[in-house]
Amino acid sequence: MVFKMKKTLKMPHTYALLLILVAFACVMTYIIPAGIYDRENVDGRKQVVNDSYHHVAQQPVSPIEIFRAVPTGLVEAGEIVFYIFLVGGAFGIIHRTGAINAGVGAMMEKVGKKGNMLIPVTMIVFSILGFSIGLSEEAIVFVPIGILLAKALGYDAMVGTAMIILGSGIGFLGGMINLFTVGIAQKIAEIPLFSGIIFRTIVYLIVLLTGILYVLNYAKKVKKDKNHSLIAADMRAANDARFEEQIKGIEAFTLRHALILLCLAVAVIFNVYGIFKFEWFLMQMSANFLIMGIIAGLIGGLGLNGTFDALIEGMKDILYGAIIVGFARAIVLVLESGKIIDTIVHHMTAVIDHLPAVFSVIAMFVTQLFLNFFIPSGSGQAMTTMPIMVPVSDLLGVNRQLAVLAFQYGDAISNNIIPTSASLMGALAVARIPYTTWIKFVWKIVTIWAVICIGAMIIYMNI
Repeated sequence: MVFKMKKTLKMPHTYALLLILVAFACVMTYIIPAGIYDRENVDGRKQVVNDSYHHVAQQPVSPIEIFRAVPTGLVEAGEIVFYIFLVGGAFGIIHRTGAINAGVGAMMEKVGKKGNMLIPVTMIVFSILGFSIGLSEEAIVFVPIGILLAKALGYDAMVGTAMIILGSGIGFLGGMINLFTVGIAQKIAEIPLFSGIIFRTIVYLIVLLTGILYVLNYAKKVKKDKNHSLIAADMRAANDARFEEQIKGIEAFTLRHALILLCLAVAVIFNVYGIFKFEWFLMQMSANFLIMGIIAGLIGGLGLNGTFDALIEGMKDILYGAIIVGFARAIVLVLESGKIIDTIVHHMTAVIDHLPAVFSVIAMFVTQLFLNFFIPSGSGQAMTTMPIMVPVSDLLGVNRQLAVLAFQYGDAISNNIIPTSASLMGALAVARIPYTTWIKFVWKIVTIWAVICIGAMIIYMNI
């Protein structure tokens, strides 16, 4: 008997990949010449002094620091880490009450009866959830509802999946009040929280419009002729009982659910008001979301013990995203300890310094687009890349807000197409749509969004 061993290329776990990068950074401290820029305080923030780069004595980092950097990174990023835990816990309470699932489910069913309103309204609602509370993996639960409603209107499973996944993806791209991406990136860049919100809103509306028109156009073609569907004929004929079974757990929408959603909306609005009026940040917002979660749990009938059980459950669910921030910070810590982060910045700027500023911004965007494949966590990617991109933007004379936009757009756009995105692959698994089929559907709109975002950054640079 001959045994054949199959070798499969498997993507390393994100934590493993980040630890490898920490080790790589450690090795680089022995190879890359150490050097630093002088820094000065400008308008309350530290800024690199141009033409001040100079070499210093080599300071290689000991291999043991590879592992010490992780807990140190968690401590240094503690405010962000515990914000993620507390907000995740608060939303865990909301999730346990079933309010969001019941509310969105009821909305989709009601709108679905109106036919032509299903796609635009659903995409708008999910985009709002995306830019406000950072809805991502949670959107997966609504895919079966979307598919059943879409097929009832003569569309296919692709339409039902796209209006939910692309809807929440558009919200992430807008990111106007998304603390997990824009908020963290702006904190690192030392610029006011949610500054540039008007510009982001304009870009969001353009992207939302193009996304809705794209899905509507595909849906119209499928309804007119099923041969235009990208879903295979045998899959279109598949029994939808499995989808009906998956949505049985969604409760009917009640007054109690309405009060919980009102509580959530008030908390979000209250936080946004506090940010702009009183310059609140993570500590104040963590407290406010915790208060909101406890009130929502009591309204939802969870009781005191049940509410805090749900809080812990929510923290468990967000553990991956919270701890990844510490791992990401560890990379920067090693680069800083070895005094090579400024050397990297110096050489990066030397390469693109003589290029037009437009190409510098595009290079930042493409870099973030590429890195999201390996670090699909938005907060983790911000912690890894922004400490380098901020001084690069300073030296190139590029507004720091553009560095944040490049991160935000690169991260959000690629989430809709990369196979390392948990929310995307989870939704496709539920919908039973092959990844290659999804690529055929989505590549055009992803390209359109990339062009829109690059154009937006160029416009911002000039105004």
